[in-house]
Amino acid sequence: MSANSFDARSTLQVGDESYEIFRLDKVEGSARLPYSLKVLLENLLRTEDGANITADHIRALGNWEPSAQPSQEIQFTPARVIMQDFTGVPCVVDLATMREAVKELGGDPARINPLAPAELVIDHSVIADRFGTPEAFTQNVELEYGRNKERYQFLRWGQTAFDEFKVVPPGTGIVHQVNIEHLARTVMVRNGQAYPDTLVGTDSHTTMVNGLGVLGWGVGGIEAEAAMLGQPVSMLIPRVVGFKLTGSLPTGTTATDLVLTITEMLRKHGVVGKFVEFYGEGVSSIPLANRATIGNMSPEFGSTAAIFPIDGETINYLKLTGRSEQQLALVEAYAKEQGLWLDPAAEPDFSEKLELDLSTVVPSIAGPKRPQDRIILAEAAERFAQDVRNYVSEDEETGKESFPASDAPAVNHNGVPTKPTPVIAPDGSQYEIDHGAVTVAAITSCTNTSNPYVMVAAALVAKKAVEKGLTRKPWVKTTLAPGSKVVMDYYDRAGLTPYLDKLGFNLVGYGCTTCIGNSGPLPEEVSKAVNEADLAVTSVLSGNRNFEGRINPDVKMNYLASPPLVVAYAIAGSMKVDITKDALGTDQDGNPVHLADIWPSEKEVEEVVASAIGQEMFASSYSDVFAGDAQWQALPIPTGNTFEWDPESTYVRKPPYFEGMTMEPAPVQDVTGARVLAKLGDSVTTDHISPAGAIKADTPAGKYLTEHGVERRDFNSYGSRRGNHEVMIRGTFANIRLRNQVAPGTEGGYTRDFTQEGGPVSFIYDASQNYQAAGIPLVILAGKEYGSGSSRDWAAKGTALLGVKAVIAESYERIHRSNLIGMGVLPLQFPEGASALSLGLTGEETFSITGVTELNEGTTPRTVKVTTDTGVEFDAVVRIDTPGEADYYRNGGIMQYVLRSLIRK
Repeated sequence: MSANSFDARSTLQVGDESYEIFRLDKVEGSARLPYSLKVLLENLLRTEDGANITADHIRALGNWEPSAQPSQEIQFTPARVIMQDFTGVPCVVDLATMREAVKELGGDPARINPLAPAELVIDHSVIADRFGTPEAFTQNVELEYGRNKERYQFLRWGQTAFDEFKVVPPGTGIVHQVNIEHLARTVMVRNGQAYPDTLVGTDSHTTMVNGLGVLGWGVGGIEAEAAMLGQPVSMLIPRVVGFKLTGSLPTGTTATDLVLTITEMLRKHGVVGKFVEFYGEGVSSIPLANRATIGNMSPEFGSTAAIFPIDGETINYLKLTGRSEQQLALVEAYAKEQGLWLDPAAEPDFSEKLELDLSTVVPSIAGPKRPQDRIILAEAAERFAQDVRNYVSEDEETGKESFPASDAPAVNHNGVPTKPTPVIAPDGSQYEIDHGAVTVAAITSCTNTSNPYVMVAAALVAKKAVEKGLTRKPWVKTTLAPGSKVVMDYYDRAGLTPYLDKLGFNLVGYGCTTCIGNSGPLPEEVSKAVNEADLAVTSVLSGNRNFEGRINPDVKMNYLASPPLVVAYAIAGSMKVDITKDALGTDQDGNPVHLADIWPSEKEVEEVVASAIGQEMFASSYSDVFAGDAQWQALPIPTGNTFEWDPESTYVRKPPYFEGMTMEPAPVQDVTGARVLAKLGDSVTTDHISPAGAIKADTPAGKYLTEHGVERRDFNSYGSRRGNHEVMIRGTFANIRLRNQVAPGTEGGYTRDFTQEGGPVSFIYDASQNYQAAGIPLVILAGKEYGSGSSRDWAAKGTALLGVKAVIAESYERIHRSNLIGMGVLPLQFPEGASALSLGLTGEETFSITGVTELNEGTTPRTVKVTTDTGVEFDAVVRIDTPGEADYYRNGGIMQYVLRSLIRK
């Protein structure tokens, strides 16, 4: 029950239903607040308890000063939690382990139960092994179940063992698309109350739902677990960036072009840790699907959230996707009653403002390794010619013959590095591939497959291409992985599926596939040629992530593009082709065919969308969404409220987080005699840190699986084995593109082991085991934007389990810094303007960190003293930003804090 200090409790009548609400207009200053802060204000009014959430917190939000730097801590209580299976499995593993820990400490295991609705969508496990065939979907699903049976059994057990926990089975869709199409409420109803739908999710692209006016963002799995167990999210009232939209998109541009433009603008402006909110006359011209596309990319431009207020377009989308008439009426009535309905002419108070005239957007792609690096499509071939030089050997770039000797020149007449390499296909035909060859063309990921406009555009490009006799190039792996079954329904209804099939874009699965590294292997003959000639080949995908080493181990350069451009590049077959000018191929009569010849008009796209997509599709697809198919229902599962761990399992193992835990936490200690496990540069992402992608046989993780009797063909991916800490520790900091400056000249999961004489190069995991055996704590040194990327709890869990006690970076992305604290790792920041380089740190020093023990006195030190055995000394800023985070750190982590709190209740 709310303390209701502001007398805000009221009722709202909608039709025959009456709901309790908490009126925002009871708080002075609320009318001028941005939409996102109004949602937070309602949250505080409803959950005010006089202790953690007080009248002063509510007043502080009402009196929010837009220009001030964030300083006021509040406790945000999300209405629900959403998870995907890679990050969700560890959550359920931890909940199962917590039940046992409670039992061992004398408590009731049933106390460990989600207190807020928690929904998990299995979408990260399907790998595009099979492609270009009508059987691809069925075969990939079979492979998925074969690889993931243990995990799926565990999740089915969780669905029966925990209250308020639901699982959307495999082969249904991508979590964020399922969220906007079915799970999102926009206005939540629970225990007679109506209030804004809010959430946290275990995937950074949770922000896709911001397009529906739902405030939520990605957190680490450990934070999500706490939210499920009733712990509010501790946060500072953020700065809010107002992004004004005017005009409308010109013909020939897509939502993808718009979102890449916005990503570039906001990344350049700097929005890390801030909310972004869209307003202005141009908002009404943005379809809901495009709003969701923009919200989805929030992690790519770095903001916490990127939200659109509720308006008529929101209601239209909720109606299209099958929400009830009562729900539609409630959303509209509640939003208008609470001042949450968009007024296009209004100008709320914002901390900062940007503006974009939509008519200035031009066709674009982004790459070759970061989503914010936008490239105007007309300049893409020219930019590739420059960028490829960073991915080829010096001999090639300078035009010298490379070894072994070849008759082919190392650069072509345009000065672009070239190395034509013959490939013999299985049918005996032969062709050549070169640097820039598009080896993966994937229509994939929630970002764009949720958007019928770009998906229909892609299918129409395919139709026109097929009608002119065009085909994909033989070296291109083409895949289609929609975010929900509805996509294939409207493709079939519009008669477009056969054209995509003809070009090799057969359905491979309903899941994230290529965007998360589940692209599957390239054809053997292509992979062999790429690796033997060390070619800088490319991928083009309609995703949101293109970081180095993420998409496919054979592919060095990755480009984000709209679905219709993915189809075009599959036909062109190379990034060297200027698809805005050069012919993509020839028609049946030998005439050149250009992109403009097969590009659909806006009218053509809209006619298909209007005629082929209906409310009944969504109602049918989601009518029994949690039940699953016969294969899912037939999985045998254990019973009981504690899990029966299989000691032979290589997928799900009981983690060590609570071993030796006592009711009272041990005092915080300073760090002495620490060694550097890794010294890293700028923009090291959670993809570099967290285990992801394929598991190679000669790595510590591969050796572990081999020793446990797993055949190499059954290794599966790191993501699928997130429930086994032994695999995950061995894959932490093991990304093939990681460059650890402690071990110069290496690439991958290597360091130097100073427990051995001379500090020989070693696997990071092996060195960490030696350091821990010797009782030597470890630190990480890093540059700017440390930990940007997906909200992966294993980036923090793996760091902690490797024995790392502190990270010292120039700056952090929000989620990873928070997750480090959640695992008991101390995040420190170099003094302003200083870095490892400027301080002369090599990573070979021994470090001591003093002043940390001040936390035992109930206060958080602003800085701590860092000294080395080489005489370097500096004051590092302590990045424990809120009292709540300090409590987690004192307890050794967020899970230990929650566990102790629940037992004391």
